[in-house]
Amino acid sequence: MKVIGYSDELSAFPGDQVNFYVSCDTERYRADLVKLIHGDTNPDGPGFKIEPVASVRQRRRPGRVQAVYAGSHVLVDDHPRLRRGAEFTLQVLICPTMPTKPEGYWRPGAQGLVTKWDGAREAGYGLFIGEDGCLEAWLGDGQGNVQRTSSGKPLLGGCWYLAAMSVGGGDVTLYQEPIVTHANGRFALASSLESTTAVVTEEAGATPPADNAAPFVMAGFVERLTDEPVGVVVAGHYNGKLDRPRAHGAALGREQIGLQIERPHGPTLVAAWNFQEEITRHGIRETRRITDVSANRLHGRTVNVPTRAVTGYNWGAREQNFIHAPEQYGAIHFHDDDLDDVRWEVDFALTVPDDLPSGLYAGRLRADDDTDYVPFYVRPRRGEEKRICFLAPTASYMAYANDHVTLWAPLAQLFVARAPVLWEGNIVLSGRRELGLSTYDVHSDGSGVAYSTRLRPILNMRPGFRHWLSPSLWQFNADLHLIDWLITMGYEFDVVTDQDLHHEGVEVIRPYRVVLTGSHPEYYSEQMLDHLHAYVEGGGRLMYMGANGFYWVINYDPENKNVIEVRKGHGSNAWRCGPGEFHLSFTGEYGTLWRHRGRAPQRLVGVGFGSEGFDVSSYYRRTEDGADGSLAWMFEGIGDDEKIGDFGLVGDGAAGLELDVYEPNLGTPPEAVIAATSEDHTDIYLEVLEELYFNVPGTGGSQNARVRGDIVYFPTPNGGAVWSASSIAYCGALSHNNYDNNVSQLTKNVLDRFAADEPAPLAAERTAVGVGAEGAQERRGGGA
Repeated sequence: MKVIGYSDELSAFPGDQVNFYVSCDTERYRADLVKLIHGDTNPDGPGFKIEPVASVRQRRRPGRVQAVYAGSHVLVDDHPRLRRGAEFTLQVLICPTMPTKPEGYWRPGAQGLVTKWDGAREAGYGLFIGEDGCLEAWLGDGQGNVQRTSSGKPLLGGCWYLAAMSVGGGDVTLYQEPIVTHANGRFALASSLESTTAVVTEEAGATPPADNAAPFVMAGFVERLTDEPVGVVVAGHYNGKLDRPRAHGAALGREQIGLQIERPHGPTLVAAWNFQEEITRHGIRETRRITDVSANRLHGRTVNVPTRAVTGYNWGAREQNFIHAPEQYGAIHFHDDDLDDVRWEVDFALTVPDDLPSGLYAGRLRADDDTDYVPFYVRPRRGEEKRICFLAPTASYMAYANDHVTLWAPLAQLFVARAPVLWEGNIVLSGRRELGLSTYDVHSDGSGVAYSTRLRPILNMRPGFRHWLSPSLWQFNADLHLIDWLITMGYEFDVVTDQDLHHEGVEVIRPYRVVLTGSHPEYYSEQMLDHLHAYVEGGGRLMYMGANGFYWVINYDPENKNVIEVRKGHGSNAWRCGPGEFHLSFTGEYGTLWRHRGRAPQRLVGVGFGSEGFDVSSYYRRTEDGADGSLAWMFEGIGDDEKIGDFGLVGDGAAGLELDVYEPNLGTPPEAVIAATSEDHTDIYLEVLEELYFNVPGTGGSQNARVRGDIVYFPTPNGGAVWSASSIAYCGALSHNNYDNNVSQLTKNVLDRFAADEPAPLAAERTAVGVGAEGAQERRGGGA
């Protein structure tokens, strides 16, 4: 792509300023503002729809390329006490997860552990992992003399080691010693330990210069200083954990080094960084601070969100929550592909016009024949809210941001007899790993991606992007199906983001008579859930327009609203946390699924994730409860025996991809009624992992009655109500036949009733426990 960009704000009021950051490899580009309406280019639908905003003039701007510097590390500012020369000791506990790199790796070369190394001058000192996977001690005088002392014994991935270099008396001694306990080691025989243990002494062939002003770096080394916003360009990023780094102004022996691990002390102590110092009972107090507990207070700061709240060298496997045993969580896991902000310079700023209606907009960037869109939402002025609100699931957009699962997905699609999605945008994205990962990716070392940031170009959060998971669109683009329908049907509505809900509370949605979710609001914080519950319990009406919502526990970085965290496990997940690492570093709360926290989606919207399958979609039929006279308002204009949604842009049906199901045992309210349920799903559709206790035959769509999506309705206190579509594919059917279809009619009936002042209708006295659920199972021919 010739031009890409991002903005500093995702949600803004009229009159607010939004800054845009652009990288362009042509001499000039054009920028204007457009309203996004429909992003699906499928020829069976209404097509790509955007509207230029006439009040914002298009401008031509000079292009420039802005670099991305991925990889996490710690920076400690230069200090005279760190400018060591002929006598010093460095030590750190390390657990390398990628001690050697495969041929053709995207970031080859040595990995810095703890370094004060100026790469431009080849001056300074530090502990490194060489390209052969062996521990190395480097000394450089900046005059061309560089000494690299190697242990000669490759490090074993996933094993903890004491790594140290002691310089004095004209010699350098390198220590590489595995530290194995019942919880952290991989060795069984003493001979295995010996094969990776080393003590090497050599004559020091270079003395670090006294003018080495490079910052002290953990998990990398300084390549160069720059005037770019990043300030320091770090290379040689390390993959693995570091714990308890120490620096001393004297040459220590092995016994003295060992004593400094847990009790750093003595007159020669220069710095002792304890990563666990920031841990409090509410999580990590300052997520980017690194505390030096020595008298010198040479504190550092993390860059690009390395993973915190991870087990250290001394974790005993008894305590699972880092806030209860901070001394066992003194490690940080660094990755060479971490990213929290690309740190570009601002190219231009936009003041949101005072008269711009609430909606979804984008800065449109055009260079030659390439176009990029940088989306953001405009909120209504306070006190001028309409009756209808679309609650944009931006945390879920961030969770999927720039995912690279296209590398294996096309093969999976062929297995389900579906033509693989090989859209150009997927191919471009797969080659832009430096733009950061999604929470569906794994890092270079195979560990899961726990953090995702919005401060970067997000290439799959663009109109027109076709995602590998969907026969059509997914997440951001799929929600444009709903936005397009609301606009085409003439509804006046506002847009608020779930990020606004998290940070500002229920007051951001309280003015609305009805709130509509997106098609896949999967990632939710405790604050979001609390506020949405408060809205419904206070008389608000909620239309849940998708499926697999309110599923993963997330939270926001307390120091950066643009970064989220998730810890995955116990569900349908792309990766699983390591033992003892299931709690969010930002808050200390238990992560994974909300259902494992006692807050299954059924408690809020009556349904929860039950099955998935990524081939063709199906349709719904009304249940006996749905045919009851008390729900006649919902199905007005729809025949009793009509198949509802046997069409659509997402798999040719309204019920597909991921489906939610009614489940009283997980909290579906007793007042809830299954008004319609889907049927005739293929055997590619299976129950989700968290519903299975054993792997047994008969869990496919043609055999299992629980493979279905349930359209559920129930009234709530104070005149409120909830209606759930229970399918990610649902909104893709709204535009069929020029918006004249039974899915559009059903949605209109519910929205009109919910937006009205009249009380929400009560359901039939006989509940879905007896009629809807069992009836659905009978029609499907029983099931497991």
